[in-house]
Amino acid sequence: MLGAVPGGARRRRDEDEMNDRKYRQKGYQDGARGSSESGGSGRPFDAPPTRMEGAPRGRGAERNRDEVFRCKRCGEKGPFEIAADSTCGKCGSALHACVQCRHFDTLARFQCRQPIPAPLAAKSSRNDCTFYEPTIQLDLKGRTAVDTPDAARSAFDKLFGKK
Repeated sequence: MLGAVPGGARRRRDEDEMNDRKYRQKGYQDGARGSSESGGSGRPFDAPPTRMEGAPRGRGAERNRDEVFRCKRCGEKGPFEIAADSTCGKCGSALHACVQCRHFDTLARFQCRQPIPAPLAAKSSRNDCTFYEPTIQLDLKGRTAVDTPDAARSAFDKLFGKK
């Protein structure tokens, strides 16, 4: 019935254009039409950009942080070697427990990423699991942290060079 309506052919052409390109603003979906039309770089979207020599690298390039073991309950630093009967010096919680282990995962079977034969009832109490490894984290304070205002001032002067 579109042919009977005056201007029906025009409406159909407009509808086809609207289906091809939803919005008429310049720049909308121009990248999908080809890189030669839109003036793109010709580099595929998934390829990483090339890094210039001497350019700064990402955030983790210079890792100036210490690795530490922290109690999951209170956050106190502890030793890396943990005996089966070790407890936290601050809160007294067991350190050789599921919640302190690096394999502890609430979404895994028996809440452990290792193939344990049966679930352990209390995840925060001491156990004798052979798969236990302490969770090692990066110390957020880092090795190069500034503790005093004078040290911060001298670091600032060293960085920007006071003349």
